[in-house]
Amino acid sequence: MERKYKHLSLEERCSIARLQEDGQSIRQIAAIMDRSTSTISREIKRNSSRQQGYRPGYAHEQAQARRWTGSRLERDEALRDSVIEKLTFGWSPEQVSGFLRQCPQSIRISHESIYRFIYAQIARTKDYRWRRYLPRAKSKRGWRGRRGGSSVKTIQDRISIHQRPSEVGTRKTLGHWEADLMLFSSYGQAILAIHERSSRLLVLYQQPNKAAKPVVDHLIGMLASLPKSLRQSITFDNGSEFAAHYELARTLDMQTFFCDPHAPWQKGGIENAIGRMRKNLPRKTDLARLTQDQLSSLARNYNHTPRKCLDFKSPAEVFLSSLLHFKCESTFLLPQE
Repeated sequence: MERKYKHLSLEERCSIARLQEDGQSIRQIAAIMDRSTSTISREIKRNSSRQQGYRPGYAHEQAQARRWTGSRLERDEALRDSVIEKLTFGWSPEQVSGFLRQCPQSIRISHESIYRFIYAQIARTKDYRWRRYLPRAKSKRGWRGRRGGSSVKTIQDRISIHQRPSEVGTRKTLGHWEADLMLFSSYGQAILAIHERSSRLLVLYQQPNKAAKPVVDHLIGMLASLPKSLRQSITFDNGSEFAAHYELARTLDMQTFFCDPHAPWQKGGIENAIGRMRKNLPRKTDLARLTQDQLSSLARNYNHTPRKCLDFKSPAEVFLSSLLHFKCESTFLLPQE
């Protein structure tokens, strides 16, 4: 049977040192460890210290250092430029990896390698601008939670997400949406975001404030042009800005559902979308200097970015493939002033 070579572990190097101290020959050490004589001989010759002879810790460090040649992105300038170019467009490392995997004659690289490369640059150079290449622009990995109140008892005709049809959870049917507000440092500034669960299409609209009436009016304006099959339901959190949700049922015959208190993950699609948009719209953004056209451009870029969950197709592709009778500009569904 063919035997595959395996690098010596630290434990094996400790055994070599111990057997060598006991006076065993190279052939005897190789027989005891079930390794070839040439492997043991080469190990002792290459990884011994001139002053102290063979020491397992030193030998292991020497072997590791000899194998390390830097990350692939450090060595391959063309690949590095290609990856960074796509990260600049707002793509996530996983999207870049998936896209390159589909390209003919492309060098494959995992999303984990891209993450490690970015974080290594931050650690080595202390230049935190590197984090801007990541979707959420975080300089460290990890989840940061947040506590807050709930308006559950004050929302009229509130229906729990647990009463939502099971087909909504499968994401196989178009027409089921999620909504949330993006808030900013300046008081009263907000962006209304809605997200179609199946295609992952994102629509953004600037709000004058957090009041429930303007929010529901804009929701109606954004969804009214769609056929009924494409506006079947919408899911909210328990913010007071969605307290007038019943107007959607009365005007558009849409079902409305609400997450459990403190459980925004139950509408994970819109939460993820907003997290990605924070790269270009951080909380310190002054919306007074941002036009609706600029906001539409950000949404357009998001909707044309390939997604792993869509087999690396873009939300725009998936949405349009299901709606051949819609014009291309309908993809973004942005209401006209």
